[in-house]
Amino acid sequence: MDLVMTEEQQMLQRAARDFVATRSSLRRVRALREEAGFSRELWAEMAALGWLDPELPASFSRIVHEELGRGLMPEPLLPCALAGAAIRLGGTEAQKQEHLPPLVAGQRLMALAYQEPRSRYALDRVSTDAERSGQAWILRGEKHQVMGGATADWFVVSAASDEGLTLFLVPRVAAGVTVTPQHRLDSRDAALVRLEGVRLDAGAALGEPDQGLALLERVIDHGTLALTAEMLGLSSAAFDMTLEYLKTREQFGVAIGTFQALQHRAAKLFVELELARSAVVLAHGALDEGASPVAIARAASLAKAKLSDVAMLVAHEGIQMHGGIGMTDEHDMGLYVKRARVAELTFGDAAYHRDRFARLDGY
Repeated sequence: MDLVMTEEQQMLQRAARDFVATRSSLRRVRALREEAGFSRELWAEMAALGWLDPELPASFSRIVHEELGRGLMPEPLLPCALAGAAIRLGGTEAQKQEHLPPLVAGQRLMALAYQEPRSRYALDRVSTDAERSGQAWILRGEKHQVMGGATADWFVVSAASDEGLTLFLVPRVAAGVTVTPQHRLDSRDAALVRLEGVRLDAGAALGEPDQGLALLERVIDHGTLALTAEMLGLSSAAFDMTLEYLKTREQFGVAIGTFQALQHRAAKLFVELELARSAVVLAHGALDEGASPVAIARAASLAKAKLSDVAMLVAHEGIQMHGGIGMTDEHDMGLYVKRARVAELTFGDAAYHRDRFARLDGY
């Protein structure tokens, strides 16, 4: 694992950070949060920069997600990355040719619809049904909290068939598909997707019908890694904001950052962030090195458990060290706290991933 970035990675980091700083202020994020929207113009620019490509090396994708996380950008990079990973890992050549080029070009928005009201983190607990009808499939069921679902043009949907769990490509415009926007604490795009007798041809299935669970697990691990990079970015930004406040806020005629108790707490946050960065870099390195699915799953759980803890620690300490103003909606710290809270629970919280890590190691 190399913690020192290459020259190319440093150039990408500078470009991404400049893009966020000049094109997406937190004021813009505030303005968009009531409608859970995003900028199609910025999305097109991100596509032109090559950031939407599922084939982008993990070490480069990590940098992009981290910098977008620093700025809390609402553009649907994560949901599109999930759908893109599903097609790249399980799709036929025909499916890849049909969906990946418009996805990479920013012309098609996609989302992974796998969560159900009682499924929590169990990917195999699926009540959505897929029934064969001749050469076609009929889907019935409901998916909730579909990230990017309110604006998606296509969905990758998990459903239970007689052969086993299967993933399907479902167009938003298909008869029987109903999309209802949902509210999230972090104000990002999400939706309830109902499937009422949706008829799909045989080519809509991703991979073999009995291999859907294994494919979905790999896709969620890829998404988990991208999310940990985003969480690292938002945690770093919240820490920087807190550090700046400690340097400028005065009590008794001196900056509060001179108080030893606060220095110790800030130092602890710095150490935890560095440990978190190591976990994220290690996990993305496993992807680039072509590690086995089990090794990637292990690295993903390690990173997610660490980042779930660290993101909330930084957020809570940020509020505490800002004092009363940190509790107000007007202060930007609140935006980071809400994003951290949702990210902590997405794809499994710290307790879930510690348990999964242990099981993967045979305990």
